[in-house]
This record gives sequence, C-alpha cells and structure tokens, in this order.
Amino acid sequence: MKLFRYRNNGSVKPGLVDKDNNNRDASSMVSDWDKENIKIEKIDSIKSADVSSLPIIENEIDYAPCVKKSNVGKFICIGLNYSDHAAETGMEVPPEPVIFMKATSAIMGANDNVVIPKNSFKSDWEVELGVIIGKETKYIKEDQSQEHIAGYCVVNDLSERAFQQERSGQWVKGKSCDTFGPIGPYLVTKDEISDPQNLKMWLEVNGKRMQNGSTSTMVYGVNFLISYLSQFMSLHPGDIISTGTPPGVGAGMKPQVFLKPGDEIKLGIEGLGEQNQKTIAA
Repeated sequence: MKLFRYRNNGSVKPGLVDKDNNNRDASSMVSDWDKENIKIEKIDSIKSADVSSLPIIENEIDYAPCVKKSNVGKFICIGLNYSDHAAETGMEVPPEPVIFMKATSAIMGANDNVVIPKNSFKSDWEVELGVIIGKETKYIKEDQSQEHIAGYCVVNDLSERAFQQERSGQWVKGKSCDTFGPIGPYLVTKDEISDPQNLKMWLEVNGKRMQNGSTSTMVYGVNFLISYLSQFMSLHPGDIISTGTPPGVGAGMKPQVFLKPGDEIKLGIEGLGEQNQKTIAA
C-alpha cells in the first residue's frame, strides 16, 4: 500500500492509494502518518481494512513529507555505499558502512522547492532509497531486519560539497541545509517491494539524465544496514535510513556540475514514485 500526507487548506492530512490507484483521504482511520500510525501492527491493520468508502481526493495532490517531520527522530545516511559511486569520487569502498546524520530540519515534501543556501557554489543531488523504521530495533540479527521495516521511500540526499568537504569537520554541515531532505511522495509498505536490492533508480536535472542506477550495486544491503545500525543505537518508528547513491552526482563529473537557482530536478525509484523539485535562491 502507498501511504502519503497532503496539504489541504492549511492543514496536513493522511492519504492512501487504493488497489484501483485512487488517492483517498484516510483521516477517518488515522490522525496522521506519525510514529504511532506507521508502526508495523497499525499498518497491517490498515492494509486489511476496506478502504473503498474513504473519500476520493479529486484535486491535485500537494505532497507533504511522507512521515510527519517532527516524528522523525533520526535521519541516518550511509556514505559511499555504491562501489561505482565511490569510484567516481576517487574514494575506496569502506570496510564498514560510513554513517552520518542529516538534520531532520532538512526534511520537506517530494515536490517542494529546493533552496540553494547562501554562499553555496557546489549544491549537488543524490537519489537514494529511504528505509522507514516501523518497530523499535536494537541488537537485531540481519535476518530479523525485515520485521522492523514499515516501508520505503524516495530520498534526494541533497549536499553542498564545499560545506561537506572543504569546511573541516564532519559531513553534516553539507548535508543538513534547509530543504536538503525531500522524502516521498509515498511511504510504500514493505509488502509491495519484493526485493529492495533490485530497484531501478534515476535522477534528471533540466531534463538530462544524470543518475541511472540500481540498488543491486549497493555494497551494504538494507537488511545488513538495519542490523548494523542497531548494534550502535536503537532505531524507532519514524526513523529514516537513506542508503546511499549510485554514480552520476555533480561532484563526480568532469568538469563538475552543480545546481543553480532555476534548475529543475526529477528523480524516482521503481515502485516508489517520483519527486519533482525546482531550485530557488536563499
């Protein structure tokens, strides 16, 4: 099932896509897709319910973040997790996953404007598979990981490369600018994705295909990452893991290419939907 949140007359409401591909308002079933209502047992009850009587949304959808922003406790990112992306950056594949955090204040809707920060000259794109946790997770084995997933989403892990790599310290400065974390449009429940390690993914800037990859080239897969992270920190419903990007980022091109105000970004992952963003100046 595809779950989404949408803006309507100044408020945000929960929605879902039914088996006939109708967008329906789910307000009579849940108050929001928050950390309580994306718990696995709650999602299972909704999947088994008759949704045919829910109101159909006739208007164009203005997508809010697919998980309530204030309920995302951790936005965890994995660096250099595609061997071909590591090669284009001139870096070696790490012997263990590279973990960093993106500030949750960066989260925005799938089609909201991307704000190029002040003093930015190297803002870049990264299409990534996002994993949304639906059950408290701590010290689990790899073969238990699927039991802890609420669903998947598209993430654009936008990055300011100069802030990230040239301003000293950790990567978080270049990853956490406001609007640098579009998620959605959907939280797609895990039952709809038979193999998260075999999903096509792509990104275009101004109509030109920049990234054209697959989750099949991940170094560390989804199940491994959840288990690995749970050895260092507990994961909770609403937490997001952004699992890395395939090759084709602007910083890896020769000459390098970066975003500027007025650019249009379009990206998607097989089965998870598409994002469309325009860039504006801060």
